[in-house]
Amino acid sequence: MPAEWEPHSATWLAWPHFRGDWPGKFDPIPWVYAEVIRHLLPHERVELVVPDAATEAKASKILDKAGALSRSLRWHRWKTDRIWTRDSGCIYVEERGKLRALHFGFNAWAKYPNYAQDAKLGALMARAAKSPVTNPVRDKHKVVLEGGSIDVNGCGTLLTTEECLLSKVQERNPGFERDDYERMFAEYFGIERVIWLGGGIVGDDTHGHVDDLSRFVGPGTVLTMVEPKRSDSNHEILADNLRRLRAATDQDGKKLQIVELPMPRPVTFEGRRLPASYGNFYIANGVVLAPVFNDPNDRIALNTLAELFLERDVVPIYSGDFVWGLGAMHCMSQQQPSLE
Repeated sequence: MPAEWEPHSATWLAWPHFRGDWPGKFDPIPWVYAEVIRHLLPHERVELVVPDAATEAKASKILDKAGALSRSLRWHRWKTDRIWTRDSGCIYVEERGKLRALHFGFNAWAKYPNYAQDAKLGALMARAAKSPVTNPVRDKHKVVLEGGSIDVNGCGTLLTTEECLLSKVQERNPGFERDDYERMFAEYFGIERVIWLGGGIVGDDTHGHVDDLSRFVGPGTVLTMVEPKRSDSNHEILADNLRRLRAATDQDGKKLQIVELPMPRPVTFEGRRLPASYGNFYIANGVVLAPVFNDPNDRIALNTLAELFLERDVVPIYSGDFVWGLGAMHCMSQQQPSLE
C-alpha cells in the first residue's frame, strides 16, 4: 500500500446528503466540501459521488459559487448512506506496478444499521478506476476493515490500534485476534511490521481510529497527538500511545522519529465532546488539508505541518461544525494512487 504522500491520480469524496450526520448543523457542511474541492482540483482529479441528479444539480450550484467547478471534477451517481469514503470505500494498493482495489467488508463501524449502500461503494470505485478488485477473506469470511483504522509508511510498516481492531465493544471481525490481523496486513498490504497503539481519543465514534491519533508523515517519521493537560481525559490515552511509539521500530528495525502535536481544546456540542484532532489531515498532491477549530493551537498545528511538508501548501479548513459529523478531512477522503 503506497503512503498517502506518494502521487495520487485522484481523491474520492461523497457529497454530504444525510442530514442526520449533522443534526441541526447541516447547512454549512456542503460549503466545507466546496472549500476542500476548490483546494484539491489544482493538484489532482476529484471523483465526486452523489446519490442522484437533483443532488448533483444542487452541488454544482454551490461549487460554481465557490469557484470549484472544473473538468478535473468527475461525477458519479451512486447511492450512499453516509459520506465517509475513507472507511466505506475501497483501499487502492499497488500490485506489480498496477493498481488493485481492496474491497473490505463494511458494517458501519459495528454501530449503525443503515450501511447497505455504503457496503457496495468499494466495488463501484474499483470499477470506475478500471481496477481489478479483491475481497479480502480470512477463514471464508470477508474481512471488515476501515481505512481510518490504519496508516502506512509505504515501506512495510502499519499503524493501528487495539481499541479499534481488538475491541469486543464494536467488534468488526468476531474471533479475529492480533495474529489474524497481522497475517492479513502482510498478505494484502505487504506489511512487515505492525505497530499497535492503545486507545483512541474521547468522542471518536469509530472506537479508536488511528487517523485521529498518529500518522506517518515520512517513511520513518510519525506525527502523534499529545494532550499536555493532565486533567484532560485524553491525556493518559495519548501518553500511552506516545510510549508505544517510542518503543517501536519500523520494518528495518529502526527507531521512529516522533513529532508531537498538542490537541485543540475540547470541542463540544449539545453536551457531547467531539473527536476534534489535528491528526485528521489529508495529504494530497501539492497540498495538505488540515482541520482547524478556531483554537490557539491551530497555529502550532499549521506550522508543524508546514515544516513537515515543505513541498506542499498547508491549507486550514475550519472544521468546528464539520466535526459534529464525527469526522474531518481524512475521514471524508480516499486517495487513488498514481502508478504511472
